[in-house]
Amino acid sequence: MTQPTPESERIVALDALRGIAVIGIVGMNVLAFALPGPAYYNPLSYGATSAPDYWVWLGSFIFIEDKFRTLFAMLFGAGCLILIERGGAAPWRAHFARMAVLLGIGLIHATLLASNDVLRAYALAGLALPWLARLAARALIAVALGLLMVHLALGLVVLGAPLVAFYTQQGGADALLWAERQFGHDSPTILMLLEQGRGGLTERVARRSLGIPAQLATVAASLPLNLSAIALGMGLWRGGMLKGEWRTFRLQRVAGIAALVALPGLLGLAAWLVASGFPAALVGPVALVLSAPFDMALALSYAALAMAFLLKNRGLVGRLAAVGRLSLSNYLMTSVILSAIFASWGLGLFGEVTRWQAFALGLVPIAAMLAWSPPWVERLGQGPFERMWRGGARALSYTRKT
Repeated sequence: MTQPTPESERIVALDALRGIAVIGIVGMNVLAFALPGPAYYNPLSYGATSAPDYWVWLGSFIFIEDKFRTLFAMLFGAGCLILIERGGAAPWRAHFARMAVLLGIGLIHATLLASNDVLRAYALAGLALPWLARLAARALIAVALGLLMVHLALGLVVLGAPLVAFYTQQGGADALLWAERQFGHDSPTILMLLEQGRGGLTERVARRSLGIPAQLATVAASLPLNLSAIALGMGLWRGGMLKGEWRTFRLQRVAGIAALVALPGLLGLAAWLVASGFPAALVGPVALVLSAPFDMALALSYAALAMAFLLKNRGLVGRLAAVGRLSLSNYLMTSVILSAIFASWGLGLFGEVTRWQAFALGLVPIAAMLAWSPPWVERLGQGPFERMWRGGARALSYTRKT
């Protein structure tokens, strides 16, 4: 098994970028804990009663939603490639052991706390890394773009039926009803989700445990998109960008071009949703499919800006780097804090807050991450769940060898 990267070899900007990613994910994860599922994408589903709620939706859609998840996946890919390159004689045995343990952590996390856990998708997508890791930087980026096209094609096949039915007003009643339940404001669905969200921990664990096969089927549908982001991160590492080898001007140019691609597209999609009145048949394709290329472009812009400017390990950059070094622990700790705020065994605020109030409450775990991460890293180094992941993978790898 590989050992933690020595302090002298760490790239501050990369650690800080990982910290930004795990902090940014809170901006959308808090909605999954606070509001019924359809409201995650559609502000008219539930929890939007005032102008601030709509501004929070717009800002989230343009700058947060799926951008930081994509960035997190990119950094996961880069991190896996770093470990594979340092993995010694049997890097694949160690890698597959890491993915198996990560899948177990993700399943437990999804069952107890966060139904939208991303670790499961990363672990399953990570099974393809032995083949991707052999590729050069340009080939990895080409694979990333190809997988993104696969996601677009499959997504439009699945979500295209309600969209066509909505705009042609011909047939498709079942498809429209399905879309309304997933992305709209179907009253029976919202009431059912409110009841489930306010249930006890035992009830939740039982329901989600029985639903693990369905969870994995949903996760499998996201694999092309997640693997696309992972491959892009691997390509950016192998190409030198995430190693800190690019000049500032080159990074600024990449960031600017990517933002010029992303922002007009995202603003156009937002305008389409607003002008159409947020119909469920459109919300789904926009949120899950049509925005994906622009989400990835803006994530790339964020990465380039971070590598250009977050260079010195002090002040806020040092705090962000500490958050990034504990990214797995911080990701899981965020779910514990949000559960304490919204779940029935905590303050029980699920379904009781508006969109902007939920967004504001997301500052609580962010403040906690920024506060606890620097002293932990200084005194203990690795985070508790990073140690668990590494130790579990080491044990599993050893078992397989014997």
